[in-house]
Amino acid sequence: MTIKMPLPDQGILARRDEIIAALRAIVPGEGVIETEREMKPYESDALTAYRQPPMVVVLPDTTEQVSQVLKYCHDNGIKVVPRGNGTSLSGGSFPLADGVLLGLSKFKRVREIDFDNRVAVVEPGMTNLAVSQAVAHEGFYYAPDPSSQIACSIGGNIAENSGGVHSLKYGLTTNNVLGCEFVLITGEILRIGGRAPENDGYDLMGVITGSEGLLGVVTEITVRILKKPETARALMVGFSEVEAAGECVARVIGAGIIPGGMEMMDRDAIAAAEAFVNAGYPLDVEALLIIELDGPSIEVDELIRRVEKIALDCRSTTCQISNSEQERLLFWAGRKAAFPAVGRLSPDYLCMDGTIPRGKLPEALAGIRELGKKYGLRCANVFHAGDGNLHPLILYDANIADEMQRAEDFGADILRLCVKLGGVLSGEHGIGVEKRDLMPEMLSDIDLAHHQRIKCAFDSGGLLNPGKMFPVLHRCAELGRMHVHGGKLPFPDIPRF
Repeated sequence: MTIKMPLPDQGILARRDEIIAALRAIVPGEGVIETEREMKPYESDALTAYRQPPMVVVLPDTTEQVSQVLKYCHDNGIKVVPRGNGTSLSGGSFPLADGVLLGLSKFKRVREIDFDNRVAVVEPGMTNLAVSQAVAHEGFYYAPDPSSQIACSIGGNIAENSGGVHSLKYGLTTNNVLGCEFVLITGEILRIGGRAPENDGYDLMGVITGSEGLLGVVTEITVRILKKPETARALMVGFSEVEAAGECVARVIGAGIIPGGMEMMDRDAIAAAEAFVNAGYPLDVEALLIIELDGPSIEVDELIRRVEKIALDCRSTTCQISNSEQERLLFWAGRKAAFPAVGRLSPDYLCMDGTIPRGKLPEALAGIRELGKKYGLRCANVFHAGDGNLHPLILYDANIADEMQRAEDFGADILRLCVKLGGVLSGEHGIGVEKRDLMPEMLSDIDLAHHQRIKCAFDSGGLLNPGKMFPVLHRCAELGRMHVHGGKLPFPDIPRF
């Protein structure tokens, strides 16, 4: 393991049997997993390069059980790592040797569907796709659709503020979640937000979404559901130059056209996806754009005509337009299977996640190519091109000495490039442990201290998911210390206690 985590508390480990007994009293039956063999599936999430068995796994299935588990851990100074379905690509649910892994996989129920107000109240263990399936019979769906939607949980989507291929038009998770039931480390249960589009006071739902399990545990979620568009059609456009595809993306958005989704793949990703799903992708192009347009059929027809012309003006070499729902889904099948498909190209790969301004796509791709030469590694590129979210897939073989280290260094330099081009370290996968040590590339010490003050307001003991997001851990008291200059306190007229 090449990442540093907080040192295990030997005092806590010495009390393991006592802790397990206490957790069994709260979550009886099969709700506590303690043997090494049974905990094996929980030693990593989807960032499988790093593995660490937890001290114990607990699987509650009610909000009250979650509350009691967290209160017990708070009262006894025990670290807690929340986990959804374990699909995090940034190590967000990477376990701790002296911590309780709190799994929410049993929270799979639909609590209520309110079609009149266009909301659904669901539990965090439901998969992203299951939310859409639960409302499909009335012609509704849940818009954010990560490529892992058949497996990733809606609770995990909140933790990482996940996006998807249709987030360009319909927004990320934060734009589609209205409220939640939220349990603090103290065991207190809060109700945040609700069914109304707007709520008074601070936007705490915005703070919680993307907080990566550092502030509390979500046990119920109110999501916005949308009516399926009347028509949806997709164009599959090939280019002989990656730069030309990037130019096409910028021109489409610049023309005031907001596609339902706009994705890009390079030659390696195209070949892998085509071999995996046989979607009919052209194999003689350097870049492929999939552009989906939705709305009333007359509007979609006009937008297709405009986008096709823009693509031709950008020197496209192929263009195929879907004429049926089956064909549209086939276009997307290859893109959604790109990550597993690339697994055929190499024994191992790292999936990166950075975001840049759309206009910087050609520069970013050129930079990634140069970095590939520097580190002697191949990189297949898949992008949410419409919003500048890059997913370079760095191919390596962990069995070859130093290749994993070179892959990690390659990935770090890609993310530094994103920041240099005016972007950020993560678009939707989160910071976790993967990007934690790169946070100073994007945020100053002052910025990071303010982020940690928010954590302190929710978790003053630093027990929830420690070792994630922040490169340097501080006690909350350190962040509140007072600066004394020349022997004089600031604001001397304020009473001191």
